[in-house]
Amino acid sequence: MSEMTRLLDAAASGDRRAAADLLPLVYAELRVLAAARLARESPGHTLQPTALVHEAYLRLVGDQQFEGRGHFFAAAAEAMRRILVESARRKGRVKRGGDQRRVDLDDFEVTVGPPADEILALDEALTRLTAEDPEAARVVQLHFFAGLSVERAAEVLGVSRATAYRQWTYARSWLRCAMGGGDEPTG
Repeated sequence: MSEMTRLLDAAASGDRRAAADLLPLVYAELRVLAAARLARESPGHTLQPTALVHEAYLRLVGDQQFEGRGHFFAAAAEAMRRILVESARRKGRVKRGGDQRRVDLDDFEVTVGPPADEILALDEALTRLTAEDPEAARVVQLHFFAGLSVERAAEVLGVSRATAYRQWTYARSWLRCAMGGGDEPTG
């Protein structure tokens, strides 16, 4: 049993010392996941990895209990997903400039990351996929929103690499269709 799993179990049992000892381990891993996820965002993105980690951690602490490492990372991926979706929605509001984009004149480059409307479309499609195939949706959340490799997602979810790759391939195709890249997906 890893140190993190042991601390998660102890914290779930009400051990406050374990919860305090867990924070540095959780923070370091969440920081790596957030940095990997935000590295794929457009250069003008205002949300920094540290802020994403803090927001996700605040959503994870409290009365919530985890059934182990996999459950924790799934909850962290979901928290990061929700934070990025909320950020994208805020950017789309007229109060925040609506659909206008900030342009830095010093380095005029084409953005690489997905625009806010694509994140919102992905969230909507992912919600529909979750209703149809929750396992495939969890692979997408861990891979896309938490920045884990498909192999690492398989490890976190406790499934074989082949199963995780099959679910990733299916989910990617399903989401592409659901987001307007083809016919409406069916099971």
